[in-house]
Amino acid sequence: MKSYVKFITIAGLVLGGALGMVGTFVGDDHLRALLWAIDGAGLIAATSLLAVHFLRAGEECAAAGFMVYAIGEAVMLGGTAGSLEASVPTFAAGTALWSAALLLTSIPKVFAIWVRLVALIAAVLFGIVSLRIFLGADITPLTKPLPYFAYPFLVLVFVGWIWHTAKTE
Repeated sequence: MKSYVKFITIAGLVLGGALGMVGTFVGDDHLRALLWAIDGAGLIAATSLLAVHFLRAGEECAAAGFMVYAIGEAVMLGGTAGSLEASVPTFAAGTALWSAALLLTSIPKVFAIWVRLVALIAAVLFGIVSLRIFLGADITPLTKPLPYFAYPFLVLVFVGWIWHTAKTE
């Protein structure tokens, strides 16, 4: 992996994890939207680059997972500028895609086992969130316990992806 590609990938994952988490604690709707927009754009760039990297490495399942993640993040980005309540349809679709993506990236043995296990946990949690919303539950991106307590698992997956990317030649 070229050094600038590695840098962009890691920066996108760091921005995504950090600003995504900060956004969950911000009370101002407009600031939250801005933080989540930067978070989403960073994650779309990073996961797109990871998709290309893993496709070139012959890891089609992981590559597909990163493509699906980028699509899910893009879907969610479409609802970010609205209120929490207005974003629910895109959030439901995005969490469904996150769940599928995390499953796809955890199947091949390209990441450390702890990353794959945390990705499986996050996939199940976000799958539950999406399913509940599609079945009519009144859930926003900040609802507790889920999805609120699922985000740390997702950020821990990003840490694993960063670690893997940093050690990749």
